[in-house]
Amino acid sequence: MKQKSYSFADYTREELRSIAPTALVVLPVGATEQHGPHLPVGTDFYTVQYLARETARAIDAEFPVLVAPVLPFGSSDYHLPFGGTLSLQTKVYYEVMLDLLRSLALDGFRKVFVLNGHGGNHELIQLAARDIGFQHPLHIGAASYWTLAWDALIAAGARNSGGLPGHAGQFETSLMLSLCGQMVSGERPSRSSIEGSDSQAAQPAYRYEAPGFWQSIDGYTDSPANGSSDLGSRYLTLIVEAIARSLTSFYRVAATGKTEIV
Repeated sequence: MKQKSYSFADYTREELRSIAPTALVVLPVGATEQHGPHLPVGTDFYTVQYLARETARAIDAEFPVLVAPVLPFGSSDYHLPFGGTLSLQTKVYYEVMLDLLRSLALDGFRKVFVLNGHGGNHELIQLAARDIGFQHPLHIGAASYWTLAWDALIAAGARNSGGLPGHAGQFETSLMLSLCGQMVSGERPSRSSIEGSDSQAAQPAYRYEAPGFWQSIDGYTDSPANGSSDLGSRYLTLIVEAIARSLTSFYRVAATGKTEIV
């Protein structure tokens, strides 16, 4: 069947049944949560939805790929004190992910990749992917977009003005200025003496949570004022290219069993 659209939701049940054995489904997941005083609360799901769709366009000549409707809610309880946040508790989010992945498996799909756009979901999507893989004949991958593009973003200097990806800081502000600048407040806060992140910061030796941490930094990291549309466009291009490489590798592994994961 000739692919008429990248959107899972555009197809009939018969069309999906026909394409399911060979198609890759990308399931984008984000969050609806506060992003400082300057970014919309939909930042995470706007971004990951865009990245999933652009990646599908980039790889559609290689194999059939569908983008499922974005999950706009994530595990975001730590942002609830600020307002503007719709969160699923950890155990609920995990169960939601299991149900969505189980549904795709029962629909007949055999290759699924969960693409995450919110830090609070990172461990949970991987746990759900691991567990559902034991229950169904499903080739499944799960990753946050910044981990797939980490090396390219570091090389582009994305870490220099603060954490990568941070939260509502220079990096995310730049992405949103490029995607939908009209939704970014003109009054962007600024901070000085911000330490950059490095490749080691992606995998710290242990996890640390401090009571009141997010309130102490007013809900955003580093300096949003340093963001720009030009930086955002550059970052988005690099991210799409990196995701495309990873999904192509994933599909080939799933289709042939020959390991070449990147």
